[in-house]
Amino acid sequence: MISVDDARTRILAALGPLPAEQISIRNALGRVLAEDVKARRTQPPTAVSAMDGYAVRACDIPSPGTELEIIGEAPAGGVCDRPVGEGQAVRIFTGGPMPEGADAVVMQEDTEKPNESTVRINLPPHSGKFVRAAGLDFAEGQTLLEAGQTLSARDVGLLAAMNVPWIMVHRRPRVAILATGDEIVMPGEPMGPSQIVSSNSLGLAATLEALDCDPILLGVARDNAEHLKSMASAAASADLLITTGGASVGDHDLIQSVLGETGLQVDFWKIAMRPGKPLIFGHLNQTPMIGLPGNPVSTLVCSTVFVAPAVAKLSGKASEAFTHRSKAVLDCDIPQNDHREEYMRAVFTNAPGESLRVKPFEKQDSSMLSRLSGAGCLVVRPAHSAPMKAGQLVDIIQFPSSHRIL
Repeated sequence: MISVDDARTRILAALGPLPAEQISIRNALGRVLAEDVKARRTQPPTAVSAMDGYAVRACDIPSPGTELEIIGEAPAGGVCDRPVGEGQAVRIFTGGPMPEGADAVVMQEDTEKPNESTVRINLPPHSGKFVRAAGLDFAEGQTLLEAGQTLSARDVGLLAAMNVPWIMVHRRPRVAILATGDEIVMPGEPMGPSQIVSSNSLGLAATLEALDCDPILLGVARDNAEHLKSMASAAASADLLITTGGASVGDHDLIQSVLGETGLQVDFWKIAMRPGKPLIFGHLNQTPMIGLPGNPVSTLVCSTVFVAPAVAKLSGKASEAFTHRSKAVLDCDIPQNDHREEYMRAVFTNAPGESLRVKPFEKQDSSMLSRLSGAGCLVVRPAHSAPMKAGQLVDIIQFPSSHRIL
C-alpha cells in the first residue's frame, strides 16, 4: 500500500491541462483562462462626472455663494461642445463627459438655482472633486486577467467592460463514469432481494458537475468479462474514466484482470486510507483511469481526496486548492488510529467569536451514505496517530455550503 499523499502525487503527475477552446464570455463562469486577457479599451475612455451636479472650474469659486452662468449640459453618453470659461458651469450627470476647461464637479445637493441660467455654489470644490479621470479603472492593452484564473461572476463583468467578447479557456473535462457489479441497479429499476440501488455513479456525476466537468454516465457493467470490456470501450473519447466497484481482488472484482486484457496499465492500487483502500490508478490505453471502491462513502470520500484535484489539473486549475485543510477543536474523545490515514465524517459548530468545533459520528461504516450527507466536514487523522481528547486540534476538510462547489 502507498500513502494518500504519494497516490495523489502520482495521479497529478500523470495529468495535464486540457487544450484550449474559444468561448463567448456569456459562457465564461467557472471556466479557466488558457491565456492572459488584455483590455480592448480604456475605462473610462474620457474624464467623466461621478455625480449629478455642475462641472466647474474650481478656481472660479473662492467662497460659498459664488454664482456661475449655466452654458449647457452633459448627460451620460452625450457631450457638451462648449468649453467652460471663467464664471461658467455646465449641468452634468453621473457618467457625463467633463467639458473642456472644467476640472471639478459640484454635486447638485450643494447648489441652488436663483434662475434657469444661474447656479449658486454653496460648497466650493477642489480641483478633481467628483471627477473620474480617463483610465481610472484600466487602460487599453492592460492585462487584467491571467492564464490559469478561474473566472468568477465578477470577472465576467470585467471582461464585458474590457470590451472582450471571446476568450480562450481550457476545455471542460469529459469524465466517463462506469459502475460495476451484478448487485446494483439504477434508481427506479426492478431489483432482487439482495440487490442495492446504484448511488455511486449519480453522486459522482453531481460531484463532477459541481467541478465544472461534463460527466458521461456509461451505465452498469455486469460481472461478466465481455460486458465489462464492451462498456469500458465507450470511455475511449473521455479525458478520464472513473469506475466504481470491482477494484479489489475477489472473484467478482474484474477491473484489473479483465481490463488488463484490453490495455489497462496499472500504476498502483491499494492506498493506506480508510475508507478507500482498494483504489486503482492507471491508463486504459490512452485514457487515464481512477478505479474507486464500491462502497458509497468510500467512493465519495475518494472523489474529494483524489478526483477533485485530478479534474482540477485537467481543467487548468491549481489542484492545491482542493487539498486544503483547516483546523478545528475536537468535541469528543477519539481512539488511536491504525496504519491507514482516516477520513471521519463529522459535524461542526462555528459560533461567532469561538473556535470551530467538530464531532465525528460514532459509527463510520463506509456503507452509511446518510452520515456523509449529514456531515459538514471530514476529520483527517494521520496513520498511527495516538488517541485524542476533546479540546485537541485536528485537521479537517470542510464541505462548502454551495452546491456548485465540491
